[in-house]
Amino acid sequence: MVLVSVLYAITWFPSYVYVLLVHQSPNFTFFDTGYSVSMFIAFSYNCINPFIYATKLEPVKEVLLRMIPCKKITEEATENVAMTASTRAAGTVT
Repeated sequence: MVLVSVLYAITWFPSYVYVLLVHQSPNFTFFDTGYSVSMFIAFSYNCINPFIYATKLEPVKEVLLRMIPCKKITEEATENVAMTASTRAAGTVT
């Protein structure tokens, strides 16, 4: 949770500073690019946050691994491959 909190503080900090400057200085000119960049950084937190949870929390990892279909190699399959390779090396397979 520390990582999530630190990331939130880092990504929203430019936006808060920009709003503070706009409200404190009467002569501050409003730049659309500055606002857009600070909002892009702030909203990137919403995109990064799920990846943090997916990589750090065990219950989330288990659910994601169950969602990914994967084929496991059984012992029987590896024995069949080993037998086939040994019979081919011996020259008994036609």
